[in-house]
Amino acid sequence: MTTAESASEPSQAGKFDLAALLAERGAERYELHNRYLNPQLPRMLHTIGFDKVYERAEGAHFWDAEGNDHLDMLAGFGVMGLGRHHPVVRKALHDVLDLSLADLTRFDCQPLPGLLAERLLVHSPHLDRVFFGNSGTEAVEGALKFARYATGRPRVLYCDHAFHGLTTGALSVNGESGFRDGFAPLLPDTAVPLGDLDALERELRRGDVAALIVEPIQGKGVHEAPPGYLRAAQDLLHRHKALLIADEVQTGLGRTGDFYAYQHEEGVEPDLVCVAKALSGGYVPVGATLGKDWIFRKVFSSMDRVLVHSASFGANAQAMAAGLAVLSVMENEQIVAHVRGVGDLLRTRLAALTDRYELLADVRGRGLMIGIEFGRPRSLKLRSRWAMLQAARKGLFAQMVVVPLLQRHRILTQVSGDHLEVIKLIPPLIVDEGDVDRFVDAFTAVMDDAHEGGLIWDFGRTLVKQAVANR
Repeated sequence: MTTAESASEPSQAGKFDLAALLAERGAERYELHNRYLNPQLPRMLHTIGFDKVYERAEGAHFWDAEGNDHLDMLAGFGVMGLGRHHPVVRKALHDVLDLSLADLTRFDCQPLPGLLAERLLVHSPHLDRVFFGNSGTEAVEGALKFARYATGRPRVLYCDHAFHGLTTGALSVNGESGFRDGFAPLLPDTAVPLGDLDALERELRRGDVAALIVEPIQGKGVHEAPPGYLRAAQDLLHRHKALLIADEVQTGLGRTGDFYAYQHEEGVEPDLVCVAKALSGGYVPVGATLGKDWIFRKVFSSMDRVLVHSASFGANAQAMAAGLAVLSVMENEQIVAHVRGVGDLLRTRLAALTDRYELLADVRGRGLMIGIEFGRPRSLKLRSRWAMLQAARKGLFAQMVVVPLLQRHRILTQVSGDHLEVIKLIPPLIVDEGDVDRFVDAFTAVMDDAHEGGLIWDFGRTLVKQAVANR
């Protein structure tokens, strides 16, 4: 080998080998997080027995280091809409990397963003334009900025218990104090109760409201806007020259059995819509703010304002390719219709258990966004145990159900929010009837144990001690 050749080719020792790195250091995962990242995450996972080692994943399932199959009913908080490693999305990403596109030059117009915007707007026929960012919270930030600028007004209304993200602007419209505490001052936005039209109108009369941002189904607790509320709220807002922003970051792209959750109510046409999560295909972060033409033209009103709102990695080729592949799969595999069918099956089977278990208070939701709520039992023996948990910390019983679902039945779920006795199911949209059977059988076994005073209550005592220690 010549000197020139040796200089131009990296030595074998200098090559980066990701598989080798993971083989060498992968076992340190919890130690690395504890040392360099959020130290409370590994602590929490160790406490509740969620400190698993997962090796691979496909579809709605993943496998641990021992080769055990786990059913995913969480979908990465909704990111894995098509499950893990869908072959169409995977191929699209290989293809876009192999094309070596001249991406993110910043001073040209690549085709992929326009093509993805076009496909998104097919499902949003009353909207005209799209801004691409990198996450759901960025999509919300964009909507807040656009609404304020387009209306010339400072204040945005949001609903109690809402969750719209954790950056400062999005945090200003977050309805959960636990996320807001310690981060003031925030923007001067105002909460109104979900479904309360009188409260909405009182705020609108002040004349300074730019918009109302609302989740058609709130992720925290899985609470749906009352029938007719979104249409009536839209009419009130427009009468007062304010805008309706629909946050579809979690509910959009088929999650609730329509492409968007607001489409369950006839005549609702939000001025701005936020999407993200499932649009990524589970691979490349992406967020999108969709809006009406006049809003975009007002924000980007001249060449001087061409970059007045932008994102360094927004509309990158990998994210756009993933989004196009996701929409193609949704159309070709009829994902929305599938969600309606399997979601109705799962919700109906769970709702049938409310008469059987006194600790089971309610089953609600749409499509594959389902809330399972627990409540105070009737019998004296169960009431005393329930009271013990509630005195220590509200939400412990739901956690007592989540843990054996994973540890005994290898099913991953989540409690729907802090201090809530609600489990939220947001599985990949591709789960099938076999997965429904597996979840319902496991949930029934856990509830049987809870009502018979089994091992679940031993774990409950551990949670009580932990809750008391953390006060």
